[in-house]
Amino acid sequence: MLPHERPARLAGSEAGILAFPDQRSISRAAEARLAEAVGLAASIGLTIVHSAAFPLRTRRPSTLIGEGQVEAAKLEIEEHQVGVVVVDAALTPVQQRNLERAWGCKVIDRTGLILEIFGERARTREGTLQVELAHLEYQRTRLVRSWTHLERQRGGFGFLGGPGESQIEIDRRLIGDRIVKLKKELEQVRRTRGLHRSARTRVPFPVVALVGYTNAGKSTLFNALTGAEVYAQDQLFATLDPTMRAIKLPSGRTVILSDTVGFISDLPTQLIEAFRATLEEVAAADIILHVRDVAHPDSASQRSDVLEVLDEMATGEDPTLDENWMGRTIEVLNKADLLGGVAGIPGTDASAIAVSALTGEGLDALKAALDERLAAGMETVEYAVPPADGARIAWLYQHGEVLSRQDGDDSIQLTVRLAPADRARFEQN
Repeated sequence: MLPHERPARLAGSEAGILAFPDQRSISRAAEARLAEAVGLAASIGLTIVHSAAFPLRTRRPSTLIGEGQVEAAKLEIEEHQVGVVVVDAALTPVQQRNLERAWGCKVIDRTGLILEIFGERARTREGTLQVELAHLEYQRTRLVRSWTHLERQRGGFGFLGGPGESQIEIDRRLIGDRIVKLKKELEQVRRTRGLHRSARTRVPFPVVALVGYTNAGKSTLFNALTGAEVYAQDQLFATLDPTMRAIKLPSGRTVILSDTVGFISDLPTQLIEAFRATLEEVAAADIILHVRDVAHPDSASQRSDVLEVLDEMATGEDPTLDENWMGRTIEVLNKADLLGGVAGIPGTDASAIAVSALTGEGLDALKAALDERLAAGMETVEYAVPPADGARIAWLYQHGEVLSRQDGDDSIQLTVRLAPADRARFEQN
């Protein structure tokens, strides 16, 4: 992959090539992974003029790929005077150093590329903190004695003498101090978000979270449902910072819709940890909308990748998602317009809903499904409210679904569908 234009962080290199070792399971086609890698690079403004897929037979500790593949890539690099090589795999510091020496140019791996994208996309304070933390965690592992500027020695102080502290040790200590500070700041962000969630619980409105593989069309669907203008482009990781809006369903019920960061296969460990606060919105959601790009040739594997991340959130060492998350998930098959419309999607699961966020087709069915799912856990009750008690009547209309109403001289008879928490709250007041 030979990009002519690069972001500022890759300054000093006018072109790059992407080597693509096919190290993933056979369920993901090499062509699909290569296309995804091209999309990742293109999403930060790189112009791709060459890409290549190298089958990975054995993982070499020194260079990851074989000697013959290293030489083949070197010929391409020399022919195109490449300055940056993007390897779509996780490289160890030693592998990265050896490939840089063999190819005579800078090498970045999949993690480094995703970090570049995240660094450009983050806008809120939370997002920038998370990106910086992920960058530092990644760079700390790269502090090996590979570069001459890290081999300098600083002398001791006073009469103690000694060789002093090496530059690499100073760098590692400074990064460690900054990481500690960032984690404290992120913890404060999490507490603030927790307070916001508590406030919503007291309101309360149901929360519907959009999740899905990156570029599945979550932000376009968010905009179509809410009328908002969230940044939505045909590129990977267009959304990093969670966005929330209130919407009205056909029943009149208000829900809060939350747009979250897209998932991706082989997501770097640093990013999984750093963006846990972002995914907390999913854990707090009453309904999870799993948005899929049904027109993508690798849609099934993308679905598996998303479910794997959600399952890890529910069963990991520090679970943030309850084990019943599947029961509150609705699968949304987006981009139906690319397959001729909703009717053109073959073999649609009965529980899945086909839509086109771009054309609006299927959105009414999706809203009706949200209403139905929310109503399934609600209770139907009857109340007699004095006509003068307008505040309580308004509260029932705002927080429940009024099924019938009979106005009398002494009381107004209301049949209302309420969530159990709302019913308890109304009856206590």
